[in-house]
Amino acid sequence: MKWSGWGHEGTFFTDADKPALRPFIMRHLGVDVARATSTPVTFAELPVPPPFLPSGLAGALAAAVGVEHVSTEPMDRVVHARGKSLRDLVRQRRGDLGRLPDVVVRPGSEPQVEAVLRAALGADAVVIPFGGGSNISGSLEPPAGEARTVVSVDLGRLDRVLSIDAGSRVAQVQAGVSGPDLEAQLNGQGWTLGHFPDSFAHSTLGGWIATRSSGMQSDKYGDIADLTRGLRVVTPAGMLVVRPVPSTSTGPSVREMVLGSEGRLGIITAATVHVHRLPSRRVIVGYLFPTWAASLAAMRDLAAGEASPSVTRVSDPEETQFSFATKKRSSVAERLKSKALMTFLARRRGFDLEAMCLSFIGYEGSERRVASERRRVKRIVARHGGLSIGSGPGALYDQKKFDTPYIRDFLLDRGVLGDVAETAAPWSALGTVYANATAAARIAFAQLDVRGYVMCHLSHSYHSGACLYFTFAFTPSGRREALEEYDVVKSAIQQTFVDSGATLSHHHAVGTEHAPWLEEDISAPGVALLRGLFDGADPGRNLNPGKIVGSPPDALASADGARDHAGVNFDGPSRRVVAESVSAAAAPVPPPPAAPPPAPAPERKAAPQA
Repeated sequence: MKWSGWGHEGTFFTDADKPALRPFIMRHLGVDVARATSTPVTFAELPVPPPFLPSGLAGALAAAVGVEHVSTEPMDRVVHARGKSLRDLVRQRRGDLGRLPDVVVRPGSEPQVEAVLRAALGADAVVIPFGGGSNISGSLEPPAGEARTVVSVDLGRLDRVLSIDAGSRVAQVQAGVSGPDLEAQLNGQGWTLGHFPDSFAHSTLGGWIATRSSGMQSDKYGDIADLTRGLRVVTPAGMLVVRPVPSTSTGPSVREMVLGSEGRLGIITAATVHVHRLPSRRVIVGYLFPTWAASLAAMRDLAAGEASPSVTRVSDPEETQFSFATKKRSSVAERLKSKALMTFLARRRGFDLEAMCLSFIGYEGSERRVASERRRVKRIVARHGGLSIGSGPGALYDQKKFDTPYIRDFLLDRGVLGDVAETAAPWSALGTVYANATAAARIAFAQLDVRGYVMCHLSHSYHSGACLYFTFAFTPSGRREALEEYDVVKSAIQQTFVDSGATLSHHHAVGTEHAPWLEEDISAPGVALLRGLFDGADPGRNLNPGKIVGSPPDALASADGARDHAGVNFDGPSRRVVAESVSAAAAPVPPPPAAPPPAPAPERKAAPQA
């Protein structure tokens, strides 16, 4: 991945073929994106300090993995120093490197991982496991004041599917395998894990487990916590082994302790995961709903009904309008079809085109099963005033889903800060959470006196609730440090989550970015339990210290700082927001026409663009 941005060198987002995007951003953020106004410093300009690597530790690491797999090269150290959060990228781009790891080690086997950990503990060094480097919660950066040697353990050489038990439908897989490599190996034998997070191209199985990841098809396959059955973890006390049994009653779940532990308990080397036979048919269909309230009600009814789609995603009006703005330049015929659809919706169906919501619902299985599922879903969609716009928009969404993060770099190059915040809540609270969070963001924009935009989509549905995924962007005022203004907006949204009965993060982990709110989410005794677990497993604080929970003074200072950036009182934009809950019901309407023209939809731009 790039040292100062998302994804591969040479791959980027462009607006050149998206004629509606430039005026959209000008209208909402007051920025002309015709040209870049901000660029990262060059790598040669970075103040890379020399590594602190005692000769004894250097020799032990070389003996463990081979000298060719021990690196103190500046680029290696910079790339492994952080993840890809907005804060990480802003600091990287301006040359603020923070505390770099002193050495990057690449073990090629489980015994080599054990040898690396022994060597690091013997030298009282800090060990931070590294998968794909895509984390956006501050889970990878060493503490700023860390004086000990910091060792980044890159698991990229542990990249194989070790075995598949076809009868039990599980596979044992090394933790360093990337998403694309894992699927390629499984697909070659007729299987799939079915786990596709946005970071799929740049993340690993071990990283998914360490952060409790979710994927776009979690409705069908489950989150990584559901998929993971067995584990092998190198810890200071030895090899931790969790057997891949289907269920067990052996006290508090050690498996659950490792899930989401962010490297604080040890280094995950392998996992046994559920796998599924590749479906014979896979299709994602686009739908349009008249309102956000109708959309939420439809998703709730889908979760409660007999249909079992693999994807249930719906965008609010703001995200729908943004999606239309990113549409590729179309032909005359396509524009006529789109105009005809909009006319039909407005005149015949009574849609307010500014309030409608774009949805994607996915189906997998045999031809017969997919057809049956689509019929069930069609009835529910129609009951809430929606209609199908066919599989064309869904196919385009499916092609470009992993390219979305490149937009953030495009905005940064033009002086705009954009980021995400996601949560989960019960169906009964979902409307309130949405209303409060969007209101909190807009109040924060107003307090800062900046141009901003906030949008949201429902991305995963469950029996009792769903995940809401918010995206926000704003143009810094120039009157304060840009990251201070960012903290005002992000903190207002995060505070609203916990104030409204939602969780602080559904799938982006805790790290350091979300740690200030952890006690409000899981209670003070819950934080004490986690701190006791980490201190007991790692009394020397050698394993990725400071993540999830720090020492009590660290945690208190972090919480205080998160609530008072740029002189803005965070109790204002979050706690005082009073918004009515979004209605969870819509009146039934007649079924939609059988084959309306396709609507505009996002698309995938082939490399080297995205």
